[in-house]
Amino acid sequence: EKSFACPDCGKSFSTGSYLLRHRRTHLPEKPYRCGECGRGYSQFAHLTTHQRVHTGERPYVCPDCRKSFTTSSALTKHKRVHTGERPYVCPDCGKSFTQSSNVITH
Repeated sequence: EKSFACPDCGKSFSTGSYLLRHRRTHLPEKPYRCGECGRGYSQFAHLTTHQRVHTGERPYVCPDCRKSFTTSSALTKHKRVHTGERPYVCPDCGKSFTQSSNVITH
């Protein structure tokens, strides 16, 4: 159960520490800067992920088709192509989707 909601955007988190980490994204301070392009981030992990744009690193590889991705979440979404999993369901009509954003636009 996700009981820690962000007062700025409403996104929910399972722990208070995850909420605190998320809340930094709403602050104007971006202390972690990309040395390549100067873009700033509120969290070091986000900078690390961004830097893969410049390095071309794609460390997350699909075991089924060998396609690679820059983030684990992108790989997780991709795997649904192979499994057919559609975990996001429209509460109005029951139609299911592979991504939560598709429920919203539906």
